[in-house]
Amino acid sequence: MFEAPPGMPTIFVVDDEPTVRDALRLLFQSVGMNVVEYGNAFDALAAAADLQDGCLITDLRMPLMSGIDLVKALRERDCQLPIVVISGHGDIRLAVRALKAGANDFVEKPFNDQDLLDAVNSALKASTDGVRTSVVNDELAARVEQISPRELAVLKLIVAGRPNKLIARELDLSPRTVEAHRSRVMQKMGASSVAELVSLALRAGIAAGPERP
Repeated sequence: MFEAPPGMPTIFVVDDEPTVRDALRLLFQSVGMNVVEYGNAFDALAAAADLQDGCLITDLRMPLMSGIDLVKALRERDCQLPIVVISGHGDIRLAVRALKAGANDFVEKPFNDQDLLDAVNSALKASTDGVRTSVVNDELAARVEQISPRELAVLKLIVAGRPNKLIARELDLSPRTVEAHRSRVMQKMGASSVAELVSLALRAGIAAGPERP
């Protein structure tokens, strides 16, 4: 039976797929972390009082109760455990909703092991250091100041979950121009993925653009 070294955090994995839970358990145990698994959101919510000293990872799409609803319910119960949401490709709008509900970050599928480990370590560090400290806010504000008005318009639509073609249509730009703006925004914000870009934008207080009718 696996025993983590004393003081290591516990990773609470919530996913309805046994193969996914097995893979995540092996991943986090390989770096010395404890792992507790839940096959659905209801079981995790029932154990809310025990979710301490670690990080919760939940799939976004699950039957009966989604990852978003789980995040909301945990925050309503004053559970301050950092939460990382795993989202499928094309789920950016839903992942943004999870962030607004109180998740710390999201990782888009398919991801490599290091992407998820980095997200979890950042969430754990944020829970102890306080990700919203003035230093972090000042750094994000400095990044945002580098963004031009046109790039900001593109960024707001990215946060809203729009694909490049729709952004191009709404802003009367070519898809190639939108891609160039997005590339520059990611560079200025220090983001290596769209998921990280959206997370940084929300932390900086950048709201999504108008919803599609």
